[in-house]
Amino acid sequence: MSVPARRAVVIGAGIAGLATAALLARDGYDVEVLEQRDEVGGRAGTWRADGFTFDTGPSWYLMPEVFDHFFALFGTSAQAELDLVTLDPAYRVFFDDEAPLDLTTGRAPEQFEAIEPGAGARLEEYLESAREAYDLSLEEFLYTTFSSPTRLATGSVVRRAPRLARLLTTSLEKHVARRFTDRRLRQVLGYPAVFLGTSPERAPSLYHLMSHCDLTDGVRYPLRGFGTLIDAIRRVAEGAGVRIRTGVRVTGLEVDDARAVRGVTCADGAGVASTVAADVVVGAGDLHDLETNLLPTHLQTFPERWWQSRDPGPGAVLVYLGIRGRLPQLAHHSLFFSADWHANFDAVFGADRHVPTDASMYVCTPSRTDPSVAPEGMENVFVLVPVPADVTIGAGGIDGAGDELVERAADAAIARIAEWAGVPDLAERVVLRRTVGPADFAREYSSWSGGALGPAHTLRQSAMLRGRNASTKISGLLYAGGSTLPGIGLPMCLISAENVIKRLHDDRSSGPLPEPARSGAR
Repeated sequence: MSVPARRAVVIGAGIAGLATAALLARDGYDVEVLEQRDEVGGRAGTWRADGFTFDTGPSWYLMPEVFDHFFALFGTSAQAELDLVTLDPAYRVFFDDEAPLDLTTGRAPEQFEAIEPGAGARLEEYLESAREAYDLSLEEFLYTTFSSPTRLATGSVVRRAPRLARLLTTSLEKHVARRFTDRRLRQVLGYPAVFLGTSPERAPSLYHLMSHCDLTDGVRYPLRGFGTLIDAIRRVAEGAGVRIRTGVRVTGLEVDDARAVRGVTCADGAGVASTVAADVVVGAGDLHDLETNLLPTHLQTFPERWWQSRDPGPGAVLVYLGIRGRLPQLAHHSLFFSADWHANFDAVFGADRHVPTDASMYVCTPSRTDPSVAPEGMENVFVLVPVPADVTIGAGGIDGAGDELVERAADAAIARIAEWAGVPDLAERVVLRRTVGPADFAREYSSWSGGALGPAHTLRQSAMLRGRNASTKISGLLYAGGSTLPGIGLPMCLISAENVIKRLHDDRSSGPLPEPARSGAR
């Protein structure tokens, strides 16, 4: 007589939830995913309108080895599942008073040298240091649950301890400023902190490793958009036997007298309540929402008072634009840096938080690479303006119908692109417009404080200080996604899924799960 498979429920069908479900099924679990929205993908969603296809969230394909490894666990590959292209330039940077700067993978040292004599050689040293930090992070700090403190006493960590201490206690801003004097170069190397949910002066300089990703390793893009990545992971999950239910909101957890999880309660779109039994529950949505809204106070590992001392990272005003005519002035990825850098970051992350009036921003124009995402002769433009994580900023809407602060930020962003990129008639060429604000993130994704990315990667919210990926109060309750370790971003979410499996097996190693032997390998 066969033993029934252990049952697992995954809450949330974003990339972390789908990946976790796939790995649990691979591990022998009977897995069901419950997603409150009507489609999968979470923040990495897709919006289609009037012939345009917009990625609604993540748009940078970095750390390719993480994706390669995940797919290899299921006997396939990123190359087989996705149609990836490498971007050239990796991105373009606009400044208020200087010509735009194209950053090309592998050529950044000579591009830096052309701006600041001596900067090329210094950048080569900087990028070598970034590579070493990146490799060390992959080896020791990402694929781990930090359940064994002695794991940090490995030879590679001990040998690098003095340097690690400096990298952890020095800000990224200071680390860059000691090596480069030109404001533009400092901004290029400092801005990756924003994609980690913080500012250069608040991010540990260990995160200079991000420059290895974009300036050395390269920036890729999956043709037809990041929805194809979500589709690929869903295929893998369903191929492993995972069942996915959308339009189902989890309302609570079932816990027995021994404080072991027994399942979840949920309600469908019609309000019909039901219970799904489970031996393991993985919360792959917003951790604040799961802990403070689904659990009674006495069973919360991370109660409200814990969150009060944490940094939620930035919110965002997102603007999706369909543009008549082409925009050769923009690259696939474009960054617009304000001159008053510190005032901009203080508005978003400082004590007196407000929507910045002189905002740096990120602009993605995937139709420069991929004609399938826009009607012929038109451009698909996605704009991200960092703002405080504050739901009172409001929600967005279609054709300017959003709340005032959101629409005002969108108007300012369009005006800045028009002026700095030399497209004076940009506003008149808009044929489709949709905005999203912090209140939308809170409503759609149950995001803490309306944050756009997840808790900031400050020193006290990185690595083992980010918070364990399992409840200390309920046996069988675990966490995945950007709210938990290792952190923010698509690759980190995939790694968080592996860390769930490692936690279940009490695997205290610091490396990725072993890949199956390839067919024909000796």
